[in-house]
Amino acid sequence: MAGDRGGRGGQEGAGRGGEAGVSGRRRKHRGVRIGLSITLAVLVLASAGVGWAYLRLDGNIDTFSADGISGDRPPASTQGMNVLVIGTDARIAGNSELGGGDKDDIGRSDTAFLLHVYADHKHAVAVSIPRDTLLDIPSCKLPDGSWTKPQTNTMFNAAYSVGESAKGNPACTQNTVEKLTGLRVDHTMVVDFKGFAKMTEAVGGVQVCLPQDVYQRDLNPNRATRGDQIFTKGPQTVSGQKALDYVRVRHGIGDGSDIGRIQRQQAFVASLIKKVKSDGLTPTKLFPLADAATQSLTVDPELGSADKLISFAMSLRDIDLHNTKFVTLPWRYQGARVAIVHPDAEALWAALKTDRTLDGQDAGSHQTAAPGATSPSPSGSTPAAGTGISVAVYDGTTVTGLATRAADALKQHGFTVTGTAPAMVRTQTKTVIEYGPGQQHQAEKVAQVFPGAEVTSAAAPGINVILGRTYADAPQPAASPAAATPPASTASSAPTADVTAPTALPTSVAGTARSADDDPCSNLSYG
Repeated sequence: MAGDRGGRGGQEGAGRGGEAGVSGRRRKHRGVRIGLSITLAVLVLASAGVGWAYLRLDGNIDTFSADGISGDRPPASTQGMNVLVIGTDARIAGNSELGGGDKDDIGRSDTAFLLHVYADHKHAVAVSIPRDTLLDIPSCKLPDGSWTKPQTNTMFNAAYSVGESAKGNPACTQNTVEKLTGLRVDHTMVVDFKGFAKMTEAVGGVQVCLPQDVYQRDLNPNRATRGDQIFTKGPQTVSGQKALDYVRVRHGIGDGSDIGRIQRQQAFVASLIKKVKSDGLTPTKLFPLADAATQSLTVDPELGSADKLISFAMSLRDIDLHNTKFVTLPWRYQGARVAIVHPDAEALWAALKTDRTLDGQDAGSHQTAAPGATSPSPSGSTPAAGTGISVAVYDGTTVTGLATRAADALKQHGFTVTGTAPAMVRTQTKTVIEYGPGQQHQAEKVAQVFPGAEVTSAAAPGINVILGRTYADAPQPAASPAAATPPASTASSAPTADVTAPTALPTSVAGTARSADDDPCSNLSYG
């Protein structure tokens, strides 16, 4: 949230130059960093072709002026559609009662993601952009009609605060995302606290999962005492204020970073989508959901009516849970800020521009998959080496993000990662793979991902990887144990048009993806 301090990745919003102190602490835990509302709005409105709802929904929708959208934009694409979703911490219209802080404070963006809907209308991916990402902000329009000078090496969430208006500057954020990605943003939507809280209540709550017990001080680290317990470890259902607390909490979970919080928020959005789809969009459920969703939105003029939103939503109704993916812009720490990892980020934008999925498949409108067909694995018809094998990863070092790196590598090879956590001992030199009774063969497959690892038996069932310094020092993950060069006769017999195999994105992107049908307790925190 804008205003959080302490811990890596926990810097305050930069709307006023990133100043610290009391005003920064007062803005703590502000936004709901979600496009949660729009995800639900899309699903709800997808079945909202009922005339009786239009008038009410039309009255709910606010729009922002398109005057601030840059004239220097990427060209419109015939491949897919891009929707920018901004989670804002605006204190107006009753939101301060839910999020705390100063009701007269300026609006700030806390979460943002770019939703790419593929041209086949069967796939979608949401790319989260960390609020502290250092990038360039182009010239943006101020409330008085003048335009700012471009800014360089500035935190991403500063774009929304340009002009210091309580309603924020969504057009400036859109300009910034277009400059960052080279992709044209077709629509922009802004989400606030109030509607989000109402929506989670309208669906009867959303299932979430906590890796540990959470107390009041985890939500507000300025408390002198631990305070009451607000969440227990494990799965549970939350709505309203509890849902807001879940997506806001950062301290005391994982490494306490905003990156880890983004991962939990992605899990929340996935769980929300799953809940809405499982309940079914009957007329009785439809109106309260659509009403709450539209009350929370400020949209660009092209989506400024119920019929336009419905038309947009109808185009998304056939995207299933497994093909709804969540990733984070490739990143690394730069001090307490977040730097973009190149060229991984460029590879991601290039894939979206050409409508390639995370595993390299073409999802353009000309592609029509046969019913029940599955995407080929990167190694052709050979199943991934880790298929059906579950692994837990423990970091035996103090290297930030090492367990995530190992989990990414395992997923790339088809293994199921049941969780990541620090090891009991953090001075491990060599990587060790422990296996339970009857699991030696599976453990040996795991060992192919970690060259030089020691494979040893244990009394308890399951396979555990305890990472050592040797893995931390390795330049990159090992090549896929499933990869094999096809026989020359097979390669030569392939049709010319199909010779080029699909190109999967780097592990930093594809290996960290979450699907909307994933277990809500998996991969909850970075670090």
